[in-house]
Amino acid sequence: MEQFSALPLVVLSEQFAALPGIGMKTAQRLAYAVMEMPTEQAEAFAAAILNARNTVHECSKCCNLTEQTVCSVCANVKRDASTICVVEGPKDVTAIERVGEYHGVYHVLHGLISPLDGVSPEQLRVDALLARVRSGGVKELIMATNPSVEGEATAMYLSRLFKPLDVKVTRLAFGLPVGGVIEYTDEVTLFRALSNRSEM
Repeated sequence: MEQFSALPLVVLSEQFAALPGIGMKTAQRLAYAVMEMPTEQAEAFAAAILNARNTVHECSKCCNLTEQTVCSVCANVKRDASTICVVEGPKDVTAIERVGEYHGVYHVLHGLISPLDGVSPEQLRVDALLARVRSGGVKELIMATNPSVEGEATAMYLSRLFKPLDVKVTRLAFGLPVGGVIEYTDEVTLFRALSNRSEM
């Protein structure tokens, strides 16, 4: 792209490519799409990015992203504050809220323990979670991290950390997805499906 495009367009493409899940071809398409926008739309797009970056911050209680001091979930007195669902990132809160069946509160770690990537518990929001539990009233922590190596390691670490504090620590059940085919399912998923089987 460098040989045929103006330098600002190359730089814009590289900025898009720095986003997670965006390859260089998609980044180039996005850059060209921005160039095709009317000036007002491009300015609104840039302003929206700056506005979000400058006004959105972490909730003082659960560390989810909000523009208020306390997010809407933590501020809702109808939520069950005795149950905390521990998730990796803000996107997980959105996913669980879409289901509409969970009525507790959340705690966002903003990452997972990963020694290979140099991520230790001290770099996550574990201290804030510890402070919430120690302040009293918390009966259950639901470990809702992904079933990856890092997710499992984080869940196990937190389980060992909080069990001595007389708090029930549970893990999300993982198993066969709806529409899945047993024949093509990996061993770990099958093992979890068998372990987490329920009576009908």
